[in-house]
Amino acid sequence: GCTVKYSGYLDLQDKPFCTNFYSRFPKLMKLGKDITLWGLEIGLLTMKKREVARFIFTPHYAYGQRGCPPLIPPNALVMFEVEVLDFLDTGESDAFFELTPEQQDTFPLQKVLKVAETERGFGNYLYRKKSFLAAKDRYKKVLSILGRSPASEAEQEQINASKVPVLLNLSLTYLKLERPDQALAYGEKVLEIDQRNAKALLRCGQACLCMTEYERARDFLFRAHHRKPFNHDINNELKKL
Repeated sequence: GCTVKYSGYLDLQDKPFCTNFYSRFPKLMKLGKDITLWGLEIGLLTMKKREVARFIFTPHYAYGQRGCPPLIPPNALVMFEVEVLDFLDTGESDAFFELTPEQQDTFPLQKVLKVAETERGFGNYLYRKKSFLAAKDRYKKVLSILGRSPASEAEQEQINASKVPVLLNLSLTYLKLERPDQALAYGEKVLEIDQRNAKALLRCGQACLCMTEYERARDFLFRAHHRKPFNHDINNELKKL
């Protein structure tokens, strides 16, 4: 899937016949599903994140001999200006979620971790769009993927390493949703894995501050400050406290 800004022009025309250029947060689109113009799909597959390109498509790669009345005449030559804002390779992730729970349990751990990272990237995309409820649901989906029983201590360490950023994301998202109790709960889950994690200590401190539990907030924030004495966010929260 990718988020792109695009404008499509007919030959010799200055105004686009289609554009999302003025959208602040273009939606994530999947190649072959949301983006069906053959030439555009081929073109996007050659691009990198933040790249800007201009493509000219003959009718064979665009709207064909019939066009798309009333906007696109028959045998139209079209030009698209495209900027790739973000890119998520969701193919493997989509295939994983089509499996039964039993099949998912037998999926190789490295592939599960890759799917989890893709889904977290999707959650981050939603968070950046300020779609906090949707981001929260996506992060929880990642936790469900990582809930499998490890075959060894080494596997548990790998799973924990993937869990920590997701739990931190959930803690921050719940702060944005004004649910400090949940933000605290997810921050504390990180501390169960890594009691010295400065970000988790900060999130717990912020949550306690929101709940006016000042003694607990001070404890968490002092511990965070001890880990990272020059961190701007931690020092700001201590000033609030």
